[in-house]
Amino acid sequence: MQTANRQILRWMPVVFVLFPILILLGAFMRSVQGGVLSEFENWFYPVMTLHGVGMVGLWYVAAMAIAADLLTRYVRPSPAVANLALWGTVLGVVLLLASVFLGRYAAGWYFLYPLPFKGEWPAWSNVVFLLSLTVLGAVWLVWTFDLLRAIASRYSLPQALGWHYIAGRSEPAVPAAVLIITISLISGVAALVSAVILMVLFFLEIFTGIANDPLLMKNLTFFFGHTIINLAMYLGVAAAYEILPHYAGRPWKNNRVVAIAWNCVLLIVLFAYFHHLYMDFVQPGPLQYIGQIASYASAVPSTIVTLFGALLLVFHARMRWNLTSILLFLGLAGWAIGGIGAMIDSTISVNVRLHNTLWVPAHFHTYNLAGLAFLVLAYFHHVCQNATGLPENRLLQRASALTMTLGAYGVFLMFYLAGAYSIPRRFALYPAELAHGTGYAFWGMLCALLFLLGFLLYLGETGRRWWRALAA
Repeated sequence: MQTANRQILRWMPVVFVLFPILILLGAFMRSVQGGVLSEFENWFYPVMTLHGVGMVGLWYVAAMAIAADLLTRYVRPSPAVANLALWGTVLGVVLLLASVFLGRYAAGWYFLYPLPFKGEWPAWSNVVFLLSLTVLGAVWLVWTFDLLRAIASRYSLPQALGWHYIAGRSEPAVPAAVLIITISLISGVAALVSAVILMVLFFLEIFTGIANDPLLMKNLTFFFGHTIINLAMYLGVAAAYEILPHYAGRPWKNNRVVAIAWNCVLLIVLFAYFHHLYMDFVQPGPLQYIGQIASYASAVPSTIVTLFGALLLVFHARMRWNLTSILLFLGLAGWAIGGIGAMIDSTISVNVRLHNTLWVPAHFHTYNLAGLAFLVLAYFHHVCQNATGLPENRLLQRASALTMTLGAYGVFLMFYLAGAYSIPRRFALYPAELAHGTGYAFWGMLCALLFLLGFLLYLGETGRRWWRALAA
């Protein structure tokens, strides 16, 4: 048995408590659209705001917590900064809940300018919402800087980025997880700084009344939002590089191909967000083409190298299949499947038709729920199992993984089908012309509840191990 890091154990209950609540909020939205709870239509958009911001923030901090835990094997991040990140996140969540439940704030997780100033919610709820994001962005930026500081205390920047592998040298050995985390954190600094600038511009308008440039605000919003979601996914993939070899009984070494693939992500991922602005006719045309090229270039190399690496690792290996290894493999598959949906949507000629349909939530639910969430849950179980060594109930574990998978892909299927049939997103209720969207929403709600059942089974297996590890 291995003693678990107390920091990662403190982050786990944040996920264990918030995740099922956010699932229920998602099921609530689909039940309103599906006609089951249509009388609660007025709560649809506040709940959509909380569900969106909550899910994105939850999985980002969970992935950051895993990255910090992985790094403790090689370097020494500051425990004080980790505590600041945890309690700052709690404060940000409290402010977010106040803006939504007390102020019925409903600008959506994009809170696209100038919508925050145009809604029916009270002005104070807008200030509290922006203050919530400011607190979260500030503590996460400090956390990111500290992890980079810790990496720099042992590795030079070229070493951490694996440039010596690209040059044909194999020493010093740098774990692939360190390489991926370094690349993700560097890009994360750029994204979080843009979020800080965005918040400053919002508050300047609140206090001075001077209007901002809508196109600049939209670029800042999506530069931050798109990038941070992708980086969270990459941090989860880093966990697969680190712990999947334990179950395959083989090493997953860093090499030139891995280094080249992930260095492609470093800068290119920062330009992929342009595909969110295809509909903005005032955006310079060349940026739209850069957005499409960057969307492919940042995703394809790292995904192909990782998936082939994972398949070669498992092929003919004496694999130990348990809840961790099953979820790791499912997580990588979800990342790839959702990524294909995203690349289809990032293709300009396709995006013209799918941009405002449910195809969009379909692909980002796929790589977040069946990708990142599975990778995070796998890592949590790995840590708790290693710390306790309790006997594993294989039947219960496989039932949990199967139920979550069926529920998740049922949710996605309903989104994809609705998107393919031109059902728009962000509609609380569907008019008669879009009545076929009601059925997709109803079945999507049932699938979300099925996923929740699978997660509760997971919680039964992992939760008691977490409790035992925490008490040790």
